[in-house]
Amino acid sequence: MTEPGPRYADREARRGEPPRPRPAHPVYELTVDAVRTLDRLAVERFGVPGIVLMENAARNLREHALDLLARARSDETVILCGPGNNGGDGLALARHLSNLGVPVSVVLAGRPGDPGSDAGINLTIAERMAIPGIEPGLLPEDPGSTPGLVVDALFGTGLTRPIEGVGAGLIAWAARARSNGALILAVDVPSGLDAQSGEPLGGACVRADRTVTLAAVKPGLTRLEAQEFVGDLAVADIGAPAVLLGELGRVWLGRPGSPAPESGI
Repeated sequence: MTEPGPRYADREARRGEPPRPRPAHPVYELTVDAVRTLDRLAVERFGVPGIVLMENAARNLREHALDLLARARSDETVILCGPGNNGGDGLALARHLSNLGVPVSVVLAGRPGDPGSDAGINLTIAERMAIPGIEPGLLPEDPGSTPGLVVDALFGTGLTRPIEGVGAGLIAWAARARSNGALILAVDVPSGLDAQSGEPLGGACVRADRTVTLAAVKPGLTRLEAQEFVGDLAVADIGAPAVLLGELGRVWLGRPGSPAPESGI
C-alpha cells in the first residue's frame, strides 16, 4: 500500500527548519442575499456542483463535530435535519461520522421535496447505509442519558419566519438536551436566528455551543445580541471560488461579537 507523502508543514521540520505556515485565505463577510448569489454563480459560472459544496461543508463539519465529541459526555450524536440544504449538510455529516464509527442518528423534520436534489441524494445515501433514523415524535421527552452531541441542521439562512410545529418541537428538545449536558453544534446559523440581523425570528431559536457558518461570516452572527445563540463562531471553507467571495463580499477583520469592517477589499 502506498503511504501518503509528508504533510505540508513537515517538510521543513524534517530538514531541521521551522515549518512554513500553511496557505491561508481571508475570511469574508457576505450578506444573506449574497450567499444565495454565491451558490448560484458557483454552479453557473464555474461549474461547481452544489453537491460538491455540500460535501465540502460536511467534511469541515465532521472535524468540528469530532472536536466537540472529544469533550462531550458521550459519543452518541443526534443530527436534526430540515428538508432543505441545511438538512442535506447534516445528512452528509451523518455519513462521515458513521464511517468513523460514531453512533449517530438522524431526525428528519421533513423530507427533501425532490429526491434528486443535493439533500435528497444525501438522504438516499444515509438510508442505504442504514444510518438510524428517529421519528420526531419518538424522541425521548427527557434526553438526560443521551446524547453527547446534538447537531442543528434544521434551517439555514433562507429562513424568514418563526419556526413552528415539528421544527419548534425539535428546538425545544435540543434545549432540554443541552440543559442536561449535551453540546450543540449549529450548521451555518442557529435555526431560528435571522442571519442578517442577528435577532431571533420567533420564540423557537437554537442556542448553540458552536456555530460553523459556511463559506463566509453572515452579518447577524457577529452581533453581540446574537452571541447567546451562536456560541463560538467558526467559518468553514466549502470550496466556493475565492474570486466570487471577493466579488460578493468583503474581508472580515473582526471576531465574534465585534462588527465587520466598514470597507473590505
